[in-house]
Amino acid sequence: MRAEDNALSVPLSVLDLVPIAEGSSAGDAIEASMLAARLADELGYRRFWFAEHHNDPSVASSATALLISQAASVTERLRLGSRGVMLPNHAPLMVAEQFGTMAHIHGNRIDLGLGRAQGTDGKTSQMLRRSSAEPEAFVRSVEDFQGWFSQTGRDPNSSTLSAPSAGTEVPIWVLGSSPKGASVAGQLGLPFSLASHFAPDQIDEALQSYRESFNPDAQTAQIDKPYVMAAVNVMIADTDVEAEREYTTVVQMFINRIIGNHGKIQPPVDPETLPRGGNSPMLRVKAVGSPTTAKAQLEEFVERTGADELMTVTYAYDPAVRNRSLHLLADIWF
Repeated sequence: MRAEDNALSVPLSVLDLVPIAEGSSAGDAIEASMLAARLADELGYRRFWFAEHHNDPSVASSATALLISQAASVTERLRLGSRGVMLPNHAPLMVAEQFGTMAHIHGNRIDLGLGRAQGTDGKTSQMLRRSSAEPEAFVRSVEDFQGWFSQTGRDPNSSTLSAPSAGTEVPIWVLGSSPKGASVAGQLGLPFSLASHFAPDQIDEALQSYRESFNPDAQTAQIDKPYVMAAVNVMIADTDVEAEREYTTVVQMFINRIIGNHGKIQPPVDPETLPRGGNSPMLRVKAVGSPTTAKAQLEEFVERTGADELMTVTYAYDPAVRNRSLHLLADIWF
């Protein structure tokens, strides 16, 4: 991190997968998500993004555009977006029309985060697939999106018109967890959203790749210097013990996915009762504890990575626990 920077000056955002708790429905999860978005808006968080996942009983964040639009309708200041639209699952023109329409309805509060992964298993991916995940095709799609969001509303490759998105200038982000994905973001001159919350092994390499490859003169560039938003697993409670217990909901979710036991979000348990493997290396990037403990962990992460913005990821069996965590973090950060 630059010496003149203060970790507490780094903006905070929220990533929501709309988790479905055991005994609850997708409708319950969506209602809780909208309440969390309103709270984040009131507390001063910068963004509230939704992650696209499919064929997963534990999350209801499949139709991200609908969730973004609904969240925008119940908030006033918060930026709403996708982390992300998994481009292989979609026709790019349709995505441009959806996000452009939202920008016209909700004003300059919509972000488009694009990823090359599928956000699901192979079989479901085949049912969803609409475009290629290859880097060359991804770059061309970014060029097309920028054309559709421009004043002309036409992409540079085929001159196809997207009237609903013309003139909206929706910001585009590139999502990634590896040096390869980071390099694509850098070469395009776009902001980079790093999936450090579940892919911690290549953080340093990805950040180096992004910053070294960043090209502010690229035709697609939207910013003049690198900008990184890094994701962190967060659970804050009044005490370290309470936070560690609530965080076992996340640990159980990862353990169950590893062993193929797919189900809804489970209630917390005593940490010592978790099976071996509970300390998954995938969950190393975290801030879990009392406000004082979590603040120190977040500051250390900002110091290490030089992140320009943090995206917090908080799973909780009880939505009130997540909202409490959002509130406690805001109290110590803003």
